Amino acid sequence: MDRWIGIDYGRKRTGLAVSDPLAVFAMPLDTVHSAKIIDSIKNYAENETISGFVVGYPRNLDGTPAEAARDVDAFLPVLRKAFPGVPVSLEDERFTSVLAHRVMIDGGMRASDRRDKASVDRISAQIILQGFLDRRSRTPSAMPLDVPESRSTRYGGKKRK
Repeated sequence: MDRWIGIDYGRKRTGLAVSDPLAVFAMPLDTVHSAKIIDSIKNYAENETISGFVVGYPRNLDGTPAEAARDVDAFLPVLRKAFPGVPVSLEDERFTSVLAHRVMIDGGMRASDRRDKASVDRISAQIILQGFLDRRSRTPSAMPLDVPESRSTRYGGKKRK
């Protein structure tokens, strides 16, 4: 079955998430050392077909690339070279760490467990991928892959007109 991979790339650690075979739900997969990310994905791809990658792209509040975007910019050609022909989409990752902490609190995770940065990275990757899947399911043919929808409409906020 085909699956989408969500990536929350960081200088030290990278969170990974995976879609279900129907590309409806995202689930946390793993957190790996960033130097081993390609090997980790290749190992996963031995048993599953990858439909595409959704990589979180760090932006400032004004929409300009954040300083951490340099790391992602350096990672993207490596990912594309390792998986030629597999589409790579960018998803705005503003506030994903905050949302990940909220998910952990709402899920009843203990405070000591919430300090585990690897958990935050996995859940952030899940949020990044789920945002992409949600937009894709609403307008699959007209979806702009690099212009994400405001997160406020998906997490209890009122839809703006």
